[in-house]
Amino acid sequence: MSLVHPNSEVTILGAFHTKKSESLSVDLTIHHKAPRTKANTVLKGVAEDTSSIRFFGKIIIDPECGQSNSFLTERILLLSDSARAEAIPELEILTDDVKCSHAASVTSIPEEHVFYLMSRGLSKHQAERLVVDGFLELGE
Repeated sequence: MSLVHPNSEVTILGAFHTKKSESLSVDLTIHHKAPRTKANTVLKGVAEDTSSIRFFGKIIIDPECGQSNSFLTERILLLSDSARAEAIPELEILTDDVKCSHAASVTSIPEEHVFYLMSRGLSKHQAERLVVDGFLELGE
């Protein structure tokens, strides 16, 4: 994705759920080629069984593209010990006067979350599904 006009904006949202032996790779570059551009990118994934997810996200802000703002989030939730994940964010900032950052995490469902929901009458399966559904929610 290239932002080539001053004051242009983009929001990219992605939610992915892999199962069995599926493999998913998302490679995304946000390239700021004009000043005062904005980008917000959120990638979320859930990997079950022996599946794998790989997120590679890169933000590039060219020289002379000051007052740009870009944020990249990569979050992956593993539902089994055999599931695999990579979250690889990169920044290439070639100017000053910008706001640019990234966040990445790979985690599993905290047992206390499941326990809490089960104490409210949900089965373990229902509790895990509720956590997964909430995790994949892309509202801003």
